[in-house]
Amino acid sequence: MKTYQLVGIGNAVVDVISQCDDSFLEHMGIEKGIMQLIERDRGEVLYAAMNDRVQTPGGSVANTIAGAGALGLEAAFIGRVHDDALGKFYAQAMQDDGVDFVNPPVAGGELPTSRSMIFVSPDGERSMNTYLGISSEVSSDDVPAGVAESAKIVFLEGYLFDKDKGKSAFREAARAAKAGGGKAGIAISDPFCVERHRADFLSLIEHDLDYVIGNEAEIKSLFETDDLDAALAKAAAICPLVVCTRSGDGATVLSDGTKIDVPVEKITPIDATGAGDQFAAGFLYGLATGRDLETCARIGCICAGEVIRHIGPRPQSDVRDLLTAAGLL
Repeated sequence: MKTYQLVGIGNAVVDVISQCDDSFLEHMGIEKGIMQLIERDRGEVLYAAMNDRVQTPGGSVANTIAGAGALGLEAAFIGRVHDDALGKFYAQAMQDDGVDFVNPPVAGGELPTSRSMIFVSPDGERSMNTYLGISSEVSSDDVPAGVAESAKIVFLEGYLFDKDKGKSAFREAARAAKAGGGKAGIAISDPFCVERHRADFLSLIEHDLDYVIGNEAEIKSLFETDDLDAALAKAAAICPLVVCTRSGDGATVLSDGTKIDVPVEKITPIDATGAGDQFAAGFLYGLATGRDLETCARIGCICAGEVIRHIGPRPQSDVRDLLTAAGLL
């Protein structure tokens, strides 16, 4: 069995991206700046309304794993796709990005491959409309024996908490990774996801995880407070490593009673899609390769800074060159 430095478990979603203005969002009834789950019929309507579509393999943790793979980690992704055209595209695209897609497309799968229609407004904000399809059916059966046990780091996607079998798969994978000497953590994913599953999130973080990564809104939602410092303190009390991304204000890392703030260069994003995902890619790359936590966060910020400068959720330039120029490689 091949061993990996980083293994991700999450939604395997084909991202379909288009630019639009705010009046289009209002006309189509799309709430700006969040991820909305939609049904298949609604997805077809939105897809038909998109201009100049850019299609790419996506999913939050999948984007992170691809970014970490591009930086040089031995990485694998566990997700569920149908053996339809989009599913075959997705599996091949992940392999082409240097990431082992360890689950073959499901023959005769019960639902189509997942897709997310992402509308990018002029301020760079993204409004995501996701039909989950087959990817939300991930269960323990989709986690190959030995993959989590031998992983140095396992990274889980909060969106999969919507079904009990996803929660079970997460707990089993986290415990397997830790039993094998690795670390397990989660991307909180979305404040609305937290609202739906707060108690389960908190239990998993406290009892089974070594680290948690989220943005300000997600961390505050986890503890039902508008006070970020209070929320971070509560998170640090139940988890050894807490990482909070703060958009133009950089990132904050808490570990062993120490707080580290890392600033970023403030720019107007062309497309914020994938910024948090690529921050996590850089941070976990640093963690997997033995960097100190401040360096991990600095690497993450540079990775996020690259992806917001263009359309699409994955790097288009060689991020290793950017890290070398910054003295981080």
